[in-house]
Amino acid sequence: MPSQTVCVVGLGYIGLPTAVVMAQAGLRVVGVDVNPEAVRAVNSAVPHIVEPDLEAALREAVASGRLSAQAEPTEADAFFLCVPTPFRASGDIPSPDLSYVFAAGRAIAPFLRDGAVVVLESTSPVGTTERLAAALAEAAPGVRFHAAYCPERVLPGRILHELVHNDRIVGGLTPEAAEAAASIYRAFVRGGIHLTDARTAEMAKLVENSYRDVNIAFANELSMICEREGIDVWELIALANRHPRVNILQPGCGVGGHCIAVDPWFLVDAHPDLARLIHSARRVNDNKPEWVVAQVLRRVAQLRHEGREPLVACLGLAFKPDIDDFRESPALRIYRTLAAEGLRVVAVEPFATGTAQPDARLVDLQTAIQTADVLVGLVAHTPFREADLPREKLLDFCGIARKP
Repeated sequence: MPSQTVCVVGLGYIGLPTAVVMAQAGLRVVGVDVNPEAVRAVNSAVPHIVEPDLEAALREAVASGRLSAQAEPTEADAFFLCVPTPFRASGDIPSPDLSYVFAAGRAIAPFLRDGAVVVLESTSPVGTTERLAAALAEAAPGVRFHAAYCPERVLPGRILHELVHNDRIVGGLTPEAAEAAASIYRAFVRGGIHLTDARTAEMAKLVENSYRDVNIAFANELSMICEREGIDVWELIALANRHPRVNILQPGCGVGGHCIAVDPWFLVDAHPDLARLIHSARRVNDNKPEWVVAQVLRRVAQLRHEGREPLVACLGLAFKPDIDDFRESPALRIYRTLAAEGLRVVAVEPFATGTAQPDARLVDLQTAIQTADVLVGLVAHTPFREADLPREKLLDFCGIARKP
């Protein structure tokens, strides 16, 4: 297996770490990306994304000669497509944008040879692997290749570890395709590898994130009801979870990121008449930032009534705690909405870096505590949880004032 050459198309948050762990396992890996800056960065062993331990691992992979990057695919034994699958805003229900998937397919088609394995890792609607294989067969007539689907299941901040240790679901268009793809994953995955068909594997990824979205929506809905009733939602959930069969999640200011905020829409788009609970959960979580903004504006109106023009400080802009990822972030959306309302607003984001910099007026935490009239807790970053935040200024939408 280590003698095989793998072509990884897409060197983003999933593709680059995947290419690195494959190279560490002894595979010869060629990374492909349409962004020339990403290609140059990888070949210079400088990661263009922020992920713990990635820099050292990339440096080792490039130095070994097992990982290189380029703008175009090359002949390989296996092709892994790790490209974005965002959604398009189209009426009431967003629809998936699969243009990157099929563009990647067109790019690799001239390099397919008999026996090659094509694995789609991008989150996709059910049936996408079949459509991709059909497009490849039309573009490369007569070539006998294996097509499979294997979704990523990693947590930002732990990607390198989880790529190796998490279980993987490998779904082939044929049993032979599933086994061919699984044989490559076995080179670097220590977790279990579970074989199925492609449609089931595609559905599994959508179901995993939809399940999480629905449960978060329940917690977010509870937080709004509790605010109206004058009940501490954090205490309520802690008490309810003492029931042996209850495990309510913690509420927040919404749901963000490249998975949970996106993937459920693929099911709703495909089955609008059946995915009613999933649709409702998406709406609850998508609308939570608007509710948060309304609470902040109410506090600001109270202070203005007292003759003050308050300074508002948003604590956190990332889409979840202790990472530098701002994709689909409800906290960033709240900050921008408050700024658009004409408020004096700043933000504290300890995980903003040179490569991951939100478009916001940033200050440090102590400056915010000393100068702001309203502290808006949006993301439970560890520095916020460990700080002594003045309760009289704090609107806590993520539980940062709840001490362990």
